[in-house]
Amino acid sequence: MDRIALVTGAGSGIGRASALALARAGWTLVLAGRRAQALEAVAGEIADAGGQAIAISTNVTDEASVAALFDTIVERHGRLDLLFNNAGQFSPPVLFEDLTLAQWKSVVDVNLTGAFLCARAAVRLMKAQSPHGGRIINNGSISAHVPRPNSAPYTATKHAISGLTRSLALDGRAYDVVCGQIDIGNADTELVQRMKAGVRQADGSIAPEPTMDVRYAADAVVTMAGLPLEANILFMTVMATKMPYVGRG
Repeated sequence: MDRIALVTGAGSGIGRASALALARAGWTLVLAGRRAQALEAVAGEIADAGGQAIAISTNVTDEASVAALFDTIVERHGRLDLLFNNAGQFSPPVLFEDLTLAQWKSVVDVNLTGAFLCARAAVRLMKAQSPHGGRIINNGSISAHVPRPNSAPYTATKHAISGLTRSLALDGRAYDVVCGQIDIGNADTELVQRMKAGVRQADGSIAPEPTMDVRYAADAVVTMAGLPLEANILFMTVMATKMPYVGRG
């Protein structure tokens, strides 16, 4: 039986790398995200390598869009074995007192509400399907543990993801719905390029930070996904070895 994996935010960055890695490991992919062209490009890469993937343009902040995504999954595959809740958005690096409500809400809507909507739909499907069960991996962050300067919306949502992960791990236990979280630090993607030039540190200075190849983060996702449902990595941190995490602040 094919193993069906849904990756949100699959058009670029960690989502793209993880989708490609999961496909190499034998998973059939459902790729979700806002940019249809980027998703189709990733699906094409998977197909060219001999894998299977479909691309579905989705707004994870919209309940109807998420419902349509899962309707398509049921129609095409009949089940879901893995959700990688990866879609996310950074907050603007402005002083806390200068944050607008719109800036706050845009980050909360994607990072937290979007993760909730996708997880809720996944739990419903995983409980109902036969055999029941499945795995959810939430993309946390180093910011789920410690903040960067001027990052309150992003940091708050990533701390909240840790609570969501623990709640899902508990509430899904009786139904073999397993949940874990991967906290990734400085994977070399489009969004992290600025760190090589220099980003603000806790002491106010601007300094470049080491990065790691994004494939190591993707390989870690595959490791978590490949466990039998009787085992779970509840939290995993994978990071550039020399980044300022231990001792940050």
